[in-house]
Amino acid sequence: MRTRPHILPIIILSQFACTSLWFSGNAIVEELTAKTGLGTEIIGYVLSSVQFGFISGTLVFALFMIADRFSPSRVFLVCAILAALCNMALLSDELSKWSLLSARFGTGFFLAGIYPVGMKIAADYYEKGLGKALGFLVGALVSGTALPYFLVGTPWGNHPDSVIKTVSTLAVFGGLLLWVFVPNGPFRMRSVKLQLQLGPSLFKIVGFRKAAFGYFGHMWELYAFWAFTPLAIQYHAEMSSENLSVPIWTGIIIALGGLSCILGGIRSQKIGSHKVAFRALLLSGTFCLLSPLLFHLPSYLFLIGWCLWGMAVTADSPQFSSLVAGALPPEVKGTGLTLVNCIGFGLTIVSIQLLTYFSEKIALQYLFLPLLIGPVIGLWHLSKKSS
Repeated sequence: MRTRPHILPIIILSQFACTSLWFSGNAIVEELTAKTGLGTEIIGYVLSSVQFGFISGTLVFALFMIADRFSPSRVFLVCAILAALCNMALLSDELSKWSLLSARFGTGFFLAGIYPVGMKIAADYYEKGLGKALGFLVGALVSGTALPYFLVGTPWGNHPDSVIKTVSTLAVFGGLLLWVFVPNGPFRMRSVKLQLQLGPSLFKIVGFRKAAFGYFGHMWELYAFWAFTPLAIQYHAEMSSENLSVPIWTGIIIALGGLSCILGGIRSQKIGSHKVAFRALLLSGTFCLLSPLLFHLPSYLFLIGWCLWGMAVTADSPQFSSLVAGALPPEVKGTGLTLVNCIGFGLTIVSIQLLTYFSEKIALQYLFLPLLIGPVIGLWHLSKKSS
């Protein structure tokens, strides 16, 4: 069955629009610092609260098999609207620490109905070539997370409220677009029975387990790398007495990760998702190990190195999702993808908070070394023979 040509572009555009909510708080962190009176620890708080919300949301969605029991497009729309409303709460002049965390938690909770559900929709349309389709889809997600930084670095984003209003409006538009133009896919198989015990049983499937643990290692590194990249750029700029635009370069580094997802998806058509994921994870782990040396390079070499790391750290993500989906029966793919997302994002809170703690204890040039733990564990699981 031939998939209509507009389907993938609509999913990509909708995913891009909705996931711009993810880093909207971090992009205006200085404004939020002024509103709440928090110090540098706000960097970890703002992103970790989104991650915790996402984990809670994916746990609920997986437990009740939301994406497999209800129309994924409708779930996507409802969650896009609710996530945008939570994001708009950041506009309040009376923003406190706890209202900030609650708003970001809510945004993260409803993103659970956007990111994994978007992948579920793609899996319902692309039984073959899923690695390529997810490469474009996750590339859109990565580019969406970069968008708030680009907005801050332009005259349009000079006022933080403009960033919040823009990404919130985009999210609602993305949800409506997907709901109107992307009906249930031809390979969707609806689950009619609630199976609360399903999650643990999925890990008995060897292919699912290997892909899941590879993804967990990738996630340990990814969001902590993104969260502390602005700090790394600022630190290098001060060391080298260079005038670097932190928002613009952060946006470029994250956006290049979207490009690498697309390139990895295309490459997976020739060599397979497993090899793409393994090689990307190996390369990003190498950058973790060499990260202290990057800070001693001239600015242009530092930025090139960080851009390459930004590409390597994301290229494996869609391929892990493809491997996870490919290892599962059609009627539980949505639940499996959501469960893996839930655990993976749980690990991001640990790594982000670990780097937040170390940021005040050690020289910043050594801050990214603990991220090596993730690639090492992921590569070990991917290398294990099936048994």
